[in-house]
Amino acid sequence: MSVLKSAYVAAARKSMDMPFVASYFDRAAESGSDFQRWVASLTAIYQLDRMIRLDIPWWNVAATDEIEAFLADRPKARVFEYGSGASSAWLARRCGELISVEHDEDWRRGLVALLGDFPHCRIDYRPLDSEDGPTYSQAIAEASGTFDMIVVDGRMRTACLEAAISHLKPDGVILFDDSGRQRYRGAIETSGLEETRHLGRSYCVPYPDNSSILRRPAALN
Repeated sequence: MSVLKSAYVAAARKSMDMPFVASYFDRAAESGSDFQRWVASLTAIYQLDRMIRLDIPWWNVAATDEIEAFLADRPKARVFEYGSGASSAWLARRCGELISVEHDEDWRRGLVALLGDFPHCRIDYRPLDSEDGPTYSQAIAEASGTFDMIVVDGRMRTACLEAAISHLKPDGVILFDDSGRQRYRGAIETSGLEETRHLGRSYCVPYPDNSSILRRPAALN
């Protein structure tokens, strides 16, 4: 983590010691608008319990709204997620089944403890792909069937996107986070999927960021 980012995270955590900040956070968590929850999320960066209480994923706000509407129309949706976190709790509240894969076992155990109220949510540990073969990126192949939604928001995102496409339902979507990073652009642009790229206000950070929603071209559905 950069020095600047580390300083921001430390300041965000310290701000919760201020009564008016803590009070604002409580109000946002209980009944806040998207904007209020975004403001409150700036104090919750890298704090999983606070993000879960706000009921937010660490994605672009507009992309989050689009995905929320997508899942509202599919209350029994099957979702696969590369990279678990606050988004796992957010998704579990909105889908019929969630399978998430995580490469950090300590992080996975901590998150499982926080997600005990979601029996339809499973978080699996898989080591990152290595010379011995793919494990993390191919975890989706171990789950039977196809998915209404796939989240690419962990490690090895290029390999994960490639693996995900054949497991996506014809009318499904892929949420690809941090899609503006140059190292991901080639994989997205050559995936054969149509991209809706959202750039702007994003949870937990004070600067604009990208999340993309990928779909099969309508002619292929």
